[in-house]
Amino acid sequence: MVRSMNGSIVSGIRAAQVGLLVNAGLVVAKLLAGIVGNSYALVADAVESSTDIFSSLIVWGGLRRAARPADEAYPYGHGKAEPLAAAVVALMLLGAALSIAVVAVREILTPHQVPAPFTLAVVAGVVLVKEVLFRRVFAVGDETGSTAVKADAWHHRSDALTSAAAFVGIALAIWGGPGWESADDWAALVASAIIAANGLRLLRPAAQDLLDRMPDGPILDRIEQASREVEGVLATEKLRVRKFGMEYFVDLHVQADPAISLHEAHVISGKVKSAIRRAVPAVTGASIHMEPFEPAPR
Repeated sequence: MVRSMNGSIVSGIRAAQVGLLVNAGLVVAKLLAGIVGNSYALVADAVESSTDIFSSLIVWGGLRRAARPADEAYPYGHGKAEPLAAAVVALMLLGAALSIAVVAVREILTPHQVPAPFTLAVVAGVVLVKEVLFRRVFAVGDETGSTAVKADAWHHRSDALTSAAAFVGIALAIWGGPGWESADDWAALVASAIIAANGLRLLRPAAQDLLDRMPDGPILDRIEQASREVEGVLATEKLRVRKFGMEYFVDLHVQADPAISLHEAHVISGKVKSAIRRAVPAVTGASIHMEPFEPAPR
């Protein structure tokens, strides 16, 4: 049974749901405007937005899976579903970029009509909506520390950039007159490069989380400082931290007076765990290995 999801998971799922609804409406609007208004850049933009729908669904599913409690088969929980969802979204961006680039080149080589002027208004509205959506979803991802939610946010930003490129291309095609018809398609080609760059940008942190890369320095510093401030701790070493979704697991060796009892060492390890969790609330598991203190040789 899925556990009661914490605030971070709920916020991430709500952000994905909002993005899903907004993207569904934008896909229909851009696709119809692109077909009727003879703008491939707008059609390409609609295709990119359709991948946003799937990405929001993937992020939603990944966060729900990450919320499941640990069990015998998954003793560390299901948190890896979150960066896995982010990696899938990044790969979808790369796939969308490739497909848009291929069709854009084909359209550049094929003579066609100039886009209709009304498509400019449609694109301008899309840029505004997607930029607002990016800022709100990214704020949620930044607050919760979710790689998947941030990936979903950048998907919205890439859509805004694609629409901005489409606006420039359509404007050039309309105002340039004969000979400028392909400006719309060149804009789609530029947009595909932007989308690919965002895909690569998102893939890196997702892959790092999947490969258990150590988190940034500030988190490690807070963990070490909190541990060393515990009474009875004489030194710390071999700090290892793994990220599982939006949670962290800590493995730390703590040195104490070799003359204390096993019970006293156990009490110190418990205090260290509590101190770490107070310093970094995202830490949900900590393994503390007690060792005898050995002064460094002079």
